Amino acid sequence: MGDPDLLEVLAEEGEKVNKHIDYSFQMSEQSLSSRETSFLINEETMFQKNQQSKDSIFFRDGIRQIDFVLSYVDDVKKDAELKAERRKEFETNLRKTGLELEIEDKRDSEDGRTYFVKIHAPWEVLVTYAEVLGIKMPIKESDIPRPKHTPISYVLGPVRLPLSVKYPHPEYFTAQFSRHRQELFLIEDQATFFPSSSRNRIGQYWKPSEPPNPTNERYTLHQNWARFSYFYKEQPLDLIKNYYGEKIGIYFVFLGFYTEMLFFAAVVGLACFIYGLLSMEHNTSSTEICDPEIGGQMIMCPLCDQVCDYWRLNSTCLASKFSHLFDNESTVFFAIFMGIWVTLFLEFWKQRQARLEYEWDLVDFEEEQQQLQLRPEFEAMCKHRKLNAVTKEMEPYMPLYTRIPWYFLSGATVTLWMSLVVTSMVAVIVYRLSVFATFASFMESDASLKQVKSFLTPQITTSLTGSCLNFIVILILNFFYEKISAWITKMEIPRTYQEYESSLTLKMFLFQFVNFYSSCFYVAFFKGKFVGYPGKYTYLFNEWRSEECDPGGCLIELTTQLTIIMTGKQIFGNIKEAIYPLALNWWRRRKARTNSEKLYSRWEQDHDLESFGPLGLFYEYLETVTQFGFVTLFVASFPLAPLLALINNIVEIRVDAWKLTTQYRRTVASKAHSIGVWQDILYGMAVLSVATNAFIVAFTSDIIPRLVYYYAYSTNATQPMTGYVNNSLSVFLIADFPNHTAPSEKRDFITCRYRDYRYPPDDENKYFHNMQFWHVLAAKMTFIIVMEHVVFLVKFLLAWMIPDVPKDVVERIKREKLMTIKILHDFELNKLKENLGINSNEFAKHVMIEENKAQLAKSTL
Repeated sequence: MGDPDLLEVLAEEGEKVNKHIDYSFQMSEQSLSSRETSFLINEETMFQKNQQSKDSIFFRDGIRQIDFVLSYVDDVKKDAELKAERRKEFETNLRKTGLELEIEDKRDSEDGRTYFVKIHAPWEVLVTYAEVLGIKMPIKESDIPRPKHTPISYVLGPVRLPLSVKYPHPEYFTAQFSRHRQELFLIEDQATFFPSSSRNRIGQYWKPSEPPNPTNERYTLHQNWARFSYFYKEQPLDLIKNYYGEKIGIYFVFLGFYTEMLFFAAVVGLACFIYGLLSMEHNTSSTEICDPEIGGQMIMCPLCDQVCDYWRLNSTCLASKFSHLFDNESTVFFAIFMGIWVTLFLEFWKQRQARLEYEWDLVDFEEEQQQLQLRPEFEAMCKHRKLNAVTKEMEPYMPLYTRIPWYFLSGATVTLWMSLVVTSMVAVIVYRLSVFATFASFMESDASLKQVKSFLTPQITTSLTGSCLNFIVILILNFFYEKISAWITKMEIPRTYQEYESSLTLKMFLFQFVNFYSSCFYVAFFKGKFVGYPGKYTYLFNEWRSEECDPGGCLIELTTQLTIIMTGKQIFGNIKEAIYPLALNWWRRRKARTNSEKLYSRWEQDHDLESFGPLGLFYEYLETVTQFGFVTLFVASFPLAPLLALINNIVEIRVDAWKLTTQYRRTVASKAHSIGVWQDILYGMAVLSVATNAFIVAFTSDIIPRLVYYYAYSTNATQPMTGYVNNSLSVFLIADFPNHTAPSEKRDFITCRYRDYRYPPDDENKYFHNMQFWHVLAAKMTFIIVMEHVVFLVKFLLAWMIPDVPKDVVERIKREKLMTIKILHDFELNKLKENLGINSNEFAKHVMIEENKAQLAKSTL
């Protein structure tokens, strides 16, 4: 059964009576107390606020600890009496559940307008709902030792956290809590028995708690997790789970594991980049292009109509060298490696997730119990009721005919915005086509740019400015779509939280996929593929000539596009995540009566922090999955992508930790045993990445044409790649240019070259594709088929060889089940012994029955 936050459940019990109370629920940061009480204090007792510590985590009596804080602003303008009545009814229902309340008058608040309702959950309430919810609690310290240190563990010593931080509590055997078996459980202190993710309290992050308060977990997290100087340290995952709950905890486990796996991909990618760097000067193709006697003598056909002039191939010397950095023999190896890496990542993550389920006691957790709870918005807007066939109770019901219009509107909105993305991409293409001629003519006519032309060609200039413009458009569209998609999903009135998240995930992921990746797909698979040839070019809208790739291929342009979008998104995202809540909190404090944090209470300071919101974690996952797409879908064009992602994630972990501990109110703790639907999305992208990288190597890079020349067309036995550049360029007769496309000035040469495999003008099949074109095409298709089959075969074998649940975890689960049965068996026998007496024959009979049950359970395990 599920195990959500106890006080959250209690609040829901009270809230069932009225769904429209205008409380603003605040999750207070925590510091556990070791005190407990069973009596009530009259809330009307006279109390001077200045006599209480501003950092107190107790009620006014100094004994009962604060578990939860609600707040509301006294609004006298609209429906004041109705809201007051609803609040009174809500508080009454909270008290009926056994909760104890203490209200701070608005006159004692910093702004003079806010009431704070402090809530304390007595022991009897906690144990009652722990039993109802089936929460597992410790019954005995585990006798299974933690994993032993390997020799490499000592090498990694500097990244390790102190054991007291990494493992704040011992491992225990656990069982579902029962009030009638309280003596079975390890209850050393009633106030600290339930974890802080089930009891939410107040604490400060900048200094440790003072006696009588025990260790402040928020302060410990800030010191050992949320500091940028600890970027090389491991995360205190158990402490994160204890403080924020399993749902947030598993996000940081996933982010940390993904970052660790990126390290291996980054090392291999960096090695491939270094190989390209070292071999750049010795690359035969670049040498021929840069040679004045070879590339300098090759006259290339104009890149645009009329305005552009003929140009010499050696003007792209530097660009061809840069292209070799990412388009070399290691490209094929890295593409195959990343196909295997992504499989290992997902398979090992399943193992890590299974291990986490055991360590965090989530093996029997039913997430549906928590996710399928009705949303209050659904219940509030439903006017119909329907009999539930299972519970036999009347429950809110929304007829399908009332939802259909919103479904149509939702689908139309998503389609419209994705079309808008494609339209924006086409607009950027038109921009590149229209300004290319301007760049080309300007750079050709201006003598002062002669030196710049060696490394900043018209192609590169257009590509850079177009990529930057495309990135700005992406950010603008993404900003507006986030608002619209959230509103549309809300208006669909999903029945459960699970339906709400699934609907929003589908909308957001589809849009972000198209928004962030469409331009990369265009450059990788469409640009330069349907250009035509001189005299018979293809035109966009019958006006702009289709873009051509650089003589070295389109891979360098794909690398440029990917680098700008990926790096820009990561930098913008981290700056936004850090500055946005910081600025809002600063402005909120500035509007307060005073800026001094010493003059108002802890719950007020936490109330003034920004709210993380129910979708805060959703956007964190979305950002990570989008980055995963950049790292896997187009990584063959940019082996440094894993390195950039690694650096970003190291920063991202600390930024997220810092903002959660210092800039956001503590979120409502909830459980989760997996990353949910995001895992299915990752699997889908992993499969797609194999195909995209195979096509990038085959059609975007220049690897396959070079290999075909090396094995089939080279005539130089000692230096097989000599003559490749000349072989890859076809000849066009200038006299065959239509009048509206040829440059206006006459030249003294009669032919120009262009990148393609076509017959020369003196052949009877002039300008038709020659046999080498079909050989290259066949080689490309063969490579795609072979690479996909090899990678998928390896993926299948790895998935088959790597078990989803590690063997040691299976053994630990069996051991814990066995020990739990044994402990419960011994406990029941001892109770029976006390009730029946030692010498009773009835006792002996019961002993035999119980032992037989235990033996049977052991044999089944």
